[in-house]
Amino acid sequence: MNYHILMKGELDSFVKKLSKKMKVCAPVAKGYNNFAFEEVTSAGEIAMDYIPTILPPKKYFMPPREKMLDFDLTEGKPKDTANIDAEKLAVFAVHTCDLAGIQCLNMVFSEKPRDYNYLLRKENIFIIGLECLKYCDGNASCALVGNHYPNGGYDLFFTDIGDKWVIHVNTQKGEELVEGMGLAKASSADMAALDKVREGKKHAFQNEIGVDPKRLPEVFAKAMESKVWHDVGGKCVSCGNCTNVCPTCYCFDMADTVNLDMKTGFRTRTWDSCQFETFATVAGGENFREERANRQRHRFYRKFKYPLDKFYRAFCTGCGRCTRTCMAKINLKDTLKALAAEHK
Repeated sequence: MNYHILMKGELDSFVKKLSKKMKVCAPVAKGYNNFAFEEVTSAGEIAMDYIPTILPPKKYFMPPREKMLDFDLTEGKPKDTANIDAEKLAVFAVHTCDLAGIQCLNMVFSEKPRDYNYLLRKENIFIIGLECLKYCDGNASCALVGNHYPNGGYDLFFTDIGDKWVIHVNTQKGEELVEGMGLAKASSADMAALDKVREGKKHAFQNEIGVDPKRLPEVFAKAMESKVWHDVGGKCVSCGNCTNVCPTCYCFDMADTVNLDMKTGFRTRTWDSCQFETFATVAGGENFREERANRQRHRFYRKFKYPLDKFYRAFCTGCGRCTRTCMAKINLKDTLKALAAEHK
């Protein structure tokens, strides 16, 4: 696809034109060092320099709570009407770690039985990525998992080269939007500036744990009985924060609500967490992961072992949200270091 440019002073015009076509959501400052994706109508509302938002953009693909259907038993035979809210939406300034998270969810929900609610929303969401040129903070580990450079998953992608952005057009939808905006093509000088920016990132982004990422599958293959899990489990308070903010966690629960007439109601889907004590409890009261150490171990294996075996990629995106939000100060990078040191 093509590369175009957008001058810094033209961003507001770009956002306003885009908002006339569809709802636009972008990172907005929410107090000191906190950001959240919210609807915007102008560039002045957008935080273009931000650490990962409190919740990842997965909330637009898989809402924290959504009504799946309404049911009616009035006539004696069950009737149900499926519901889905899939408005046309642009998610602007998505970091590469969150782009990777969306790609992971795309693979999961495209498997049979396919999740059509997710897939329909995906088709209606226009994704505009934004390149990180510096570490957001010490909690990130995007270089470890290879997500510090763009690797697809977007329609357009913005890279700051000084007084302008170079925009990579990655899809037909992106091409059609750019044509309507009247953006100029990137020159050879613009592309040289882009190469220089990417070259500079080699020094700014380094492996954050000092362990070859190719060794991690071997480490986890032998870490099932590690004492590290007991150390981590002793800290964990089972709040579920780590999974709620993770770009690739997708566990959910279903519940039916019956109205006062006892004949009509609705079914909802809500986010769930493998860190909750009740998550692995089955009929009869048996709990397959009763200990917090086992639940933490499961969380790490769901990022660095099981998805590698099935999808050939880690489901940790390196965003650092789990570490930032952990009430017990459990640090993902420190845990990986401890596992690697024990294995060595």
